[in-house]
Amino acid sequence: MRSLGDCDNHIFISYSHIDNRPLAEGQKGWIEAFHQRLELRLAQVLGEMPKVWRDPKLSGGDYFHDALGEQLARSALLLTVISPSYLRSEWCVKELQEFIRHADRTGGVRLLDHKSRVVKIVKTFTPREKHPPELQGMLGYEFYQINGETGRPEEFSPDEYPNRDPRYVQRFEDLVYELKQLIESLQCGVGEGATPADAPTGIAIYLAETTSDLSRERDQVRRELMQRRHEVLPDQELPRDGPSLEAAVREHLSRSRLSVHLIGDRYGPVPEMEETRSIVRLQLELAAEREGDPNFTQLIWMPVGLQPREKRQRLLIEELQNHPGLNHRSELLQTKLEDLKTVIQDKLIETAPRPESPPVWQSGLASVYLICDETDYDASRPVYDYLFDAGYEVLYPQTEGDIAQVVEAHKSILLHCDAVLIYYGRAGGTWVQMKLLELQKIAGYGRASPLLARAVYIGPPENQPKALFRTHGARVIRNYGGFTTESLAPFLAELRAAGGGRR
Repeated sequence: MRSLGDCDNHIFISYSHIDNRPLAEGQKGWIEAFHQRLELRLAQVLGEMPKVWRDPKLSGGDYFHDALGEQLARSALLLTVISPSYLRSEWCVKELQEFIRHADRTGGVRLLDHKSRVVKIVKTFTPREKHPPELQGMLGYEFYQINGETGRPEEFSPDEYPNRDPRYVQRFEDLVYELKQLIESLQCGVGEGATPADAPTGIAIYLAETTSDLSRERDQVRRELMQRRHEVLPDQELPRDGPSLEAAVREHLSRSRLSVHLIGDRYGPVPEMEETRSIVRLQLELAAEREGDPNFTQLIWMPVGLQPREKRQRLLIEELQNHPGLNHRSELLQTKLEDLKTVIQDKLIETAPRPESPPVWQSGLASVYLICDETDYDASRPVYDYLFDAGYEVLYPQTEGDIAQVVEAHKSILLHCDAVLIYYGRAGGTWVQMKLLELQKIAGYGRASPLLARAVYIGPPENQPKALFRTHGARVIRNYGGFTTESLAPFLAELRAAGGGRR
């Protein structure tokens, strides 16, 4: 592909002029408002003013003039605004075909990282099968949402504050960041000396299609992954028939290091030629086929307080909670969405290169990793002091640095410590379960030998969840009153019996 640095336009907006007619006197048209926002927001994220062009004239049935063809030929990207009137416009279809014809002369529409120089947004609902053949298979950015109760499409409003539609803003931001990455990858910076953005990470994540009740949550996860320069799959529409869909999902999963599945209150549509499996269930099962692959993890997330609306979905959720059918590298989370985002980054860091030599704190003393939440630092201090005075190297979780550094330090300590003591105080039960799950995964982190001892120390305040807490994965120590040395005696006896005394 020849250099595109001399493009006159970063973006050519192709649209039907009917879609730019204001619905009320004194308002801006949808396209005009969109164009102005796009130029300004792209300038903010790029650091320089982009060149965005559209034909402002009501061309109607005019001939396809040379000037318009020249603008298309000198544009890096084509942004198509799909609507019923767009599909009926010979003019719009010709703009698309003309752009592709010129793109073929400069290396084609598809880029090396599987992206396209044609970006599709859908302003008004139109059946996907009616989109131009050149746009078939593209995911696009839909500026509408199907109402789950009425089944009718609801178009997002671009109104200004205070009537601004947050759905419009979120979808617009997703589009802006993809255009930013495309512009940078094409090196079409304005003026001389424009520098490309950071290269993609090369990490692919399969973000499974979900049901409409979790579409906004999926968009949030996708947005954050793309901003971190990860490749998010699927990057095209999935086929509608079962066999073709299976083949496409398997291909995407084969390229992915991680799959993320958001489970909502609906079972989801069943693809053609499938009898009972919805697309949600089918993706779960296909990801589970990679059992035994140390370079792949499956994350399954449900919102807190999830109440399934259908019997089939209730049965699926019960099956997932009981873990049959999930491979040993699958994890089920029922937490806040922000916690899911953190876990995703955690899992991606797991496969980063590990230090081969032990850390400097291994100086001949047996080590105990005292894992606690920041809110429990003061309460756990007597435990720390006693273990230290007893001759053990005691390690606290690190809190300085960015999240990647904190997580990497945590994993490094888990790789080399002799024993783990989880302090369960003010942190919630979900936090404790996540820490126990990490202990089950330490072999996957690269640890060669098992821990000599592991325990959960349950301190104050006393409550019912703590009273009911049990686990086969660690010794449980309950001590709701003041710290006593006797409470740690069973844990230390186990550690010494395994060879973890003074060395």
